[in-house]
Amino acid sequence: MNRTRFLMIGALALLAGLLAAVLVSKYMQQRAGVAPDMAQVMVSATDLQVGARIEDRDVHVVSIPASEMPPSAPRKKADVIGHGVILPIPKGQFILPSQLAGENAGAGLPALIPPGMRAVSVRVNEVVSVAGFVTPGTRVDVLLTGAPNGSGDQQTTTVLQNVAVLASGHTLERTSTGEAQNTAVITLLVSPEDAQRLTLAAGAGGHIQLALRNPLDTKQEEVPVSLSRTLYGAPAPVPATHVARHTVPASKVPTKAGPSGVSIQIYQGDKKPDTVNFPDEGSDTK
Repeated sequence: MNRTRFLMIGALALLAGLLAAVLVSKYMQQRAGVAPDMAQVMVSATDLQVGARIEDRDVHVVSIPASEMPPSAPRKKADVIGHGVILPIPKGQFILPSQLAGENAGAGLPALIPPGMRAVSVRVNEVVSVAGFVTPGTRVDVLLTGAPNGSGDQQTTTVLQNVAVLASGHTLERTSTGEAQNTAVITLLVSPEDAQRLTLAAGAGGHIQLALRNPLDTKQEEVPVSLSRTLYGAPAPVPATHVARHTVPASKVPTKAGPSGVSIQIYQGDKKPDTVNFPDEGSDTK
């Protein structure tokens, strides 16, 4: 009797275990079979440099969970092919709209010019370009030195401040190590009004100098004009000449009756004044 009871209890326990195993297995299979929502995203197939035009071979399409999708990331090749690159895109990185020029903006230097701005080039040498450290992405002030209106006194004035450098020669991107880039031409990003001022300064017969700025220093300064004569100190002022004059009150000037005419008294220091009479014209002086 006891043996039969134990066998029944064992059979029931075995059946319950098998049922639990089947339920757990089905649950795990169902959970494994549920795939997350996937989305396609564009990644760079190679290192894309600033100014490059994206071609079909430059793009890979990969699928990632939709929850990991970068905001506003393009989902089709047509959304990126033909656009110019305005920021470097390393290989394997997502291609994002903020890294691309607008539609029909082209590639190369034109793609880097925002609406309402202009690109103007100035001729430089190693001194003007601050030993070649004026490279794409840096900011500069433009200084002009000359003698206005044919005067012999040289003066230097700050024509433009905090101007972005677009290109150094044909290079649109600075080197990764920040090395100097010696070139004969620097291209600056300016407004249309500043483009006129820069062109006028370059053709004014003076000398243009670029002053390199810290990129975090964006403050516009009121810089007074510097004159060459002030480099050697201001000349000493010429002392004014003072002539001492003694005024004698009219009440103390002695009067003396005499012939009609004009009398003038001449004072010399503390001496008694001398009187000179000038008779009227036509009077008898005898």
